[in-house]
Amino acid sequence: MVSAIRRWIVDQLMFGEFASYRDVCRKSVWVAFKVAMVAYGLNLCAHFLLYGFDLLPYRLGLALIIATVLTPPITFIVSVTAYIAVGFAIHELGVSRAEFEKLSRTDMLTGLANRRAFLDQFDHCDQDKAMLVIDIDRFKTVNDTYGHTAGDEVIVKVGQMLAEVFSDRCLCARIGGEEFAVFCWGRSFAEFAALGEVARRQIAGMRIEANDGGFSVTVSGGLVRALPDEQFGDVFFRADKALYAAKSDGRNQIVLCHETSDDRGSKTELRRKVA
Repeated sequence: MVSAIRRWIVDQLMFGEFASYRDVCRKSVWVAFKVAMVAYGLNLCAHFLLYGFDLLPYRLGLALIIATVLTPPITFIVSVTAYIAVGFAIHELGVSRAEFEKLSRTDMLTGLANRRAFLDQFDHCDQDKAMLVIDIDRFKTVNDTYGHTAGDEVIVKVGQMLAEVFSDRCLCARIGGEEFAVFCWGRSFAEFAALGEVARRQIAGMRIEANDGGFSVTVSGGLVRALPDEQFGDVFFRADKALYAAKSDGRNQIVLCHETSDDRGSKTELRRKVA
């Protein structure tokens, strides 16, 4: 009996997580009501016990009236005030933690996922998937010619274009200075490759405004398919190798690598999609 009562009390005092301030208020009222009823019951039991031992200094009827008028309201007000104060603090801590977690997984310049978030989600995906690694061509020349502000604008616009093209069953991330990565699940490799070519063409068609006039940029990419159990490191190595082939062959293109971990020991097949 004592153990059951103890468990019930602990359950009532558990705060947990709150989705909103309204959630805090709603639960605080319900908990305070139950606490008030328990306090009222204990008060009545104490009065009847004192009455039974003839220790009650005043009439039982008057005592019960006072207990009924004072105990539930006072207990309810104290309980709901304390619960709301603590509940609001817990909710604010939860919001701050969620915001911090989001910031720790987001690239601040583009708003895309960062390398950590991309790696975690890729490694936890247990479906057939594919990865595209994209690098902005001659990005150092952009910074040297137009300044780092223009360079940042290029990175932002490339990120926006990737997020627009790869909007369904895909995750876009900025994984380095001018390097981006996209991985998809639940799509055919051919469909993903076609979207990569769409992104490449649309990025090449963008116009970046600068003090000395506008300019455009191109990107090169390496695209690979992966098995459900393949981890980021192995897949990224093959995608980066395909990206290097795209750079070496003139840039502004995406190279497709059809090798998977099951094909190790065989010659890697690279197919170039040239503008």
